[in-house]
Amino acid sequence: MSYQVIARKYRPQSFDQMVGQNHITQTISNALKYDRLPHALLFTGLRGTGKTSSARILAKILRCTNPQNFTPCNQCQSCQEISSGRAVDVIEIDGASNNGVDAIRDLRDNVMFAPSSGKYKIFIIDEVHMLSTSAFNALLKTLEEPPAHVIFILATTEVHKIPQTILSRCQRFDFRRIPLKQIADYLKKICGLENIKSDDAALWLIAKQGDGSMRDSLSLLDQVISFTNSNLTETEVSQVLGLTSRALVFEVFDCLIGRKAFELVGCLEKLSISGQNPNLFLEDLSKLLRHSLLLKADSNATDLIDLPADEITLLTQKIADFSDADLHMLFDMTIKASQDLSRASDSQIVFEVALLRMSQAPRIAELKQLLAQAPSSSPRPKQSEAAAPQQQSRPIEVKATEPAPKAAPKQAQDINADEWLSFVETIKTKDAFFAAKIENLLFAGCEKLKITVQAPANLAFLATQLQNAEMRQKLQGFIDSELAEGYTFEVLKSSAQASGDSASSLASKKQVQAEENKMAKWQTDPRVQKAKEVFKGDIKLIKKNI
Repeated sequence: MSYQVIARKYRPQSFDQMVGQNHITQTISNALKYDRLPHALLFTGLRGTGKTSSARILAKILRCTNPQNFTPCNQCQSCQEISSGRAVDVIEIDGASNNGVDAIRDLRDNVMFAPSSGKYKIFIIDEVHMLSTSAFNALLKTLEEPPAHVIFILATTEVHKIPQTILSRCQRFDFRRIPLKQIADYLKKICGLENIKSDDAALWLIAKQGDGSMRDSLSLLDQVISFTNSNLTETEVSQVLGLTSRALVFEVFDCLIGRKAFELVGCLEKLSISGQNPNLFLEDLSKLLRHSLLLKADSNATDLIDLPADEITLLTQKIADFSDADLHMLFDMTIKASQDLSRASDSQIVFEVALLRMSQAPRIAELKQLLAQAPSSSPRPKQSEAAAPQQQSRPIEVKATEPAPKAAPKQAQDINADEWLSFVETIKTKDAFFAAKIENLLFAGCEKLKITVQAPANLAFLATQLQNAEMRQKLQGFIDSELAEGYTFEVLKSSAQASGDSASSLASKKQVQAEENKMAKWQTDPRVQKAKEVFKGDIKLIKKNI
């Protein structure tokens, strides 16, 4: 005895029976009503959403001998022949197996013959994207200007592979992904017709696995019915399809948003025993977080959430006390964990550690929430009853705020070599490039507030550079700001008899002197004297203790 699967047994026979494609059925019905049906139609969309079924229904309407309000009667000979695939004037071609140019040439020759009965001859080309380039080119002219009795209906799941020359000759209809609620309702209707007991949660799981495809959902329903012996429960459906229990998903979700690491360990044990696929579980978890963010943004956005009403209510209650930022962080961590799984040698370990990390992550709270929870300013300490009247009767004194006294201006006086060195070191912190020139000048002295410097014999060009008005103005500005106003300076030309030390040499001598002082200090230290006596040695080098 031949068994007919549910997907074929309950295949739509009219546009009224189509699920989730009202935008297409309404458009085609209006085109028939106002006699505006195009000669070439292109049906595209996800697998199992009704493309081929719609093509057959349209063929029935065009060839039915007794249509009722543009709905086929499904009783006449033409309707029955199309339903059983025996119609002579409705030619269905599989583009995958007839993708050569010869098959299209045969089709082009067949187009010229009038239908054996009825008004129209209809060509349905399924998986049309599989045709070769030469086959598409052979179809172009016929597709653009077919005989009046011919209607072309092309169907494909990969419209991007069809040449633009073909697309421009067709009226395109995009079949949408069927919402989970509509699939679940249709599955419930079929279970009622088949006298099969079913839980709503079990049907939602099947619809979810169908991923917007009615045919896939019906095939899964067939499989589950065989396993459960016509009694569909959520537990058995999860077992046969290898899915995660919804209760366990919500339990883990509750542990993550509540930061319950201890309780999560028990959930990990349940996941390990049940042998759940880590990738599928993280996918369920990321969708739950996505639904949570949508509900936080708009509590009425239930049309965008493919969950039963009771799960939406439960989810809304769970996330009421948590911030959007906290849910965003958990979502990001879930996506990161999914990416890490693809590169991990042991995905189970990465999966478990990722969940533990999420359960121990710091909570992110909204600023408004923190401000609302912040305690009010602490009350002032109570004063003794005796002191209180005195304080109340004490007049309040208001003192004018006096400006801070300005620092007394520096008094100009002749400087020595050490003060010149300090001046150059200050310039280094403000203009290192300019200071590199000044530190090589020999300081010849300062008399009557006139600073005399001279360029060394090997750097004679410095004297020339400092004759420049801009350079002189810059040096004078540093002298006025760092030393005091009232100074002048003179730059002597280089000479073999030049006297004085540059700032760099003064710094070196100062460092050497400091080292000598340090050595002398350690030489007289009693501990060092004792060490020299014991080890019969002397100090050669002093290092700073790091």
